[in-house]
Amino acid sequence: MSTHNIVLASGNRGKQAELEPLLARFGFTLSTQADLGIDPAVEDGLTFVENALAKARHVARHSGRPALADDSGLIVNALGGAPGVHSARYAGPEAIDAANNNLLLKALAGETDRRARFLCVLVLLRSAEDPAPLIASGSWEGEILEAPRGSHGFGYDPLFFDPNLGKSAAELDREAKAQVSHRGQAVACLLDALGRCVS
Repeated sequence: MSTHNIVLASGNRGKQAELEPLLARFGFTLSTQADLGIDPAVEDGLTFVENALAKARHVARHSGRPALADDSGLIVNALGGAPGVHSARYAGPEAIDAANNNLLLKALAGETDRRARFLCVLVLLRSAEDPAPLIASGSWEGEILEAPRGSHGFGYDPLFFDPNLGKSAAELDREAKAQVSHRGQAVACLLDALGRCVS
């Protein structure tokens, strides 16, 4: 890549806060589409990969720089995979985290199967016309709590419980979360792929 600065195709400060230190270890700096005054892309794909590609191409086209897009969400078994690609807007287009969490708890009321997983897909484009985007993904298995726990993180973190750690995602500090999370895994895979491409 010709530059170590990448534009993040997101205005989500939580995602930026998680991705920035992971990428900084490898010499990359991260700007956001908001920093450059770029409006969000339309997210109408049926899959995380489709949405991530659309967001990355949109930002690369408007910035003229390499772009990184993260499309991620929560997949709940008992809800047939919902909220899925609609995770950020589960309770409506302008929904805040609390509203999404409340709707999820309501949807799972009385449900004994609480299994769920976070999925993250990262797409890195060198340019808007890049014919060979780097695509990486990560998955974090867990279950949905009956009430929120913890004060760290964002999104569904207070409701997502990791049985192996005995903690919710919101009870993990940023460094501990990066070791096990879907986003941390996806970044590791992306950087590994990037290393093979530029070596």
